[in-house]
Amino acid sequence: METGSLATIREYVTTSYEPDCDYVDGTIEERNSGEYDHAHLQATATSYLGNHSRERGIIVLLAPRIQVSPTRFRVPDVCVILTDHPKEQIFRTPPFICIEILSPEDRLSRVQEKMNDYLYFGVPYVWMLDPATRKAYRWTTKGMHEVAELRTENPEIVVPLPALLAD
Repeated sequence: METGSLATIREYVTTSYEPDCDYVDGTIEERNSGEYDHAHLQATATSYLGNHSRERGIIVLLAPRIQVSPTRFRVPDVCVILTDHPKEQIFRTPPFICIEILSPEDRLSRVQEKMNDYLYFGVPYVWMLDPATRKAYRWTTKGMHEVAELRTENPEIVVPLPALLAD
């Protein structure tokens, strides 16, 4: 099935895409990924967060499917769940952190919609990383906020930007 095409939820959840796609109100939406800068930052974020994950009580995952509403499935670039998160094949319980990494082709309106989907679903920490500008943003219900470090509480996780965005 091609991206941009109409599909039922059943068709979406029983089909594999490479890379995986979002499903938004009956439409399969391609995710921008695969370029070096995107892939490198995805690997760096996964590795950094994965270090000491056992002591932090977290599990770091690459691109899981998350059902954020009855008709929407999103696939974040990196996702963090707490170790007591239900073991769901498709997440229907909000993760702890969702991270999106921008690609040059990403449209702001589409990124905003995706980030808001995570927030409205109940994800407490929604982060966006931009490898081109070497900046990071925390997404909240009040909008996008550039940050010097990414931080969570309970468990406390602090990610200094140079650890992710160094050459």
